[in-house]
Amino acid sequence: MKPHHALNSLFSLPMLRMLALAAISVSCSVPAAGKTGFVSESPLRRVEYWQLRSEAINAELENRAALPAVKLVFLGDSITDFWQLGENPWVRGQQFGIDSWKPAFVDGLPENRALNMGISGDRTEHVLYRIQPKTAGGMGQLDAPELDPEFIVLMIGVNNTWAQEDPVVESVFAGIASVLDAVHARKPKARIILQSLLPTNDAARNRDVVVPVNARIKDLAARQPHAGYTVFLDLYPLFTDPAGKQNVAFFVTDGVHPNDAGYRAWSGRLLPFLKQQRDSAGVAHPAK
Repeated sequence: MKPHHALNSLFSLPMLRMLALAAISVSCSVPAAGKTGFVSESPLRRVEYWQLRSEAINAELENRAALPAVKLVFLGDSITDFWQLGENPWVRGQQFGIDSWKPAFVDGLPENRALNMGISGDRTEHVLYRIQPKTAGGMGQLDAPELDPEFIVLMIGVNNTWAQEDPVVESVFAGIASVLDAVHARKPKARIILQSLLPTNDAARNRDVVVPVNARIKDLAARQPHAGYTVFLDLYPLFTDPAGKQNVAFFVTDGVHPNDAGYRAWSGRLLPFLKQQRDSAGVAHPAK
């Protein structure tokens, strides 16, 4: 994988390793070349992408000296995760979000220096386990006292709309609310940006689940006690066309994950929103 696809950040080495591994069929080692040099003809132990991603995050969190520079923690599933990928490791010719992630959240203003803790495939229950303290049996990914972000940028729940619990809207909402409460309990000084779910390419799913869930979490963020530390960011309209359907120009062919254009649109909405939140709170930051 080309070097510019890696994060040239405080955490570049673990991420470079993770991306390189993803590029070789999500494996953990490069096999000896076969007769014709194809990976496909050589033994290779399988390791899932999410496992490599979790290892990469844990490695980043071990770099305690770098953590105080992190002002934004992004928490979520593959939609968050793939913002820092370049070329799609699984489908040729598709581009994810590294070209908007890097200038905004790695090389940009110090107050927007970010740690991406999205993991592909995560549901709300998986995020809850990841941020549960180690002392309580979880992974403790928010345990480090050196990690003291100004904002935690949260988007989670869409994976719970597949293999769902019924009633689905209630179950997805309950999971998101539980994550919100758990995040605040772990990092009570951080302000949480609770983002809406994005539209899928399934109109019925959007109508029956995504839109109702978004309405519920918007209301949740506006009511106490959540309103004291949570603000809702509605991204759904940004990713729809004039007819209210998913804007396919912003998604890769799976109809779920944003493409490069979609991530650029997201960045273009989030960065001014962050500034607005800081301005409204009277927070000043020095020039870069």
